[in-house]
Amino acid sequence: MPTLQANGISIYYEIRGEGEPLLLIEGLGSELTNYERIIRALSEKYRVICFDNRGAGRTDKPDAPYSIEMMAEDAAGMLQTLGVNGANVLGISMGGKIAIALTLSHPDLVRSLVLVSTSAKGNFKRSRVSALMLFTRRIPGIRSLGDKYPQPNYAFKRQRVASFSYDASNQLGNIHVPTVILHGINDRTTPIRFAQDTQRGIGGSKMITFNGGHLFPFFRPREFVDAVVSFLDSLRA
Repeated sequence: MPTLQANGISIYYEIRGEGEPLLLIEGLGSELTNYERIIRALSEKYRVICFDNRGAGRTDKPDAPYSIEMMAEDAAGMLQTLGVNGANVLGISMGGKIAIALTLSHPDLVRSLVLVSTSAKGNFKRSRVSALMLFTRRIPGIRSLGDKYPQPNYAFKRQRVASFSYDASNQLGNIHVPTVILHGINDRTTPIRFAQDTQRGIGGSKMITFNGGHLFPFFRPREFVDAVVSFLDSLRA
């Protein structure tokens, strides 16, 4: 099982494919097996570096406060340990916030940003999706559905508090890497106005909208992957 030590924890990671490095950062309550179709498609063209965030999957799950900045340091430490001097970074939902924090604290490690179903600040009301996830985690027999490596309730709560309390909206002007924002027009977890605020804050960034909600990448994986590939190809051109 490929693990490494970074930022005081053991991190589970996988590297798939060859080519330019692409770091994939997961969302709230997620682990790598949830992203298998997306990883497989992206690894046809890129060297995809993927890992389980602190508190999820096969990475350590300390029962102590988490922050988005802390999880960004986990990602930075992993890249540095692997000897990756720079990567394109794709962050989905909470992973987008981690990607923003990583870019702000380690701009040398980030070549470009793909921000998906996310924003630069937390939603200050508990979202319907996270409330439902928390509820189902309390029901025996349902807790593990869809997850090969189920997340403990305490770890989900630690991630959720970190995600909802994050706010980098006043720092977006310090991001100077090519950035694309991919967002579902019917997203109720992170309404599109939050993504529009993020776009306005990052100079030169562009937005592409999709039919669907917060989880559109999983329901429209080919359309989503094509948009990521098109953006990254445009940078090489």
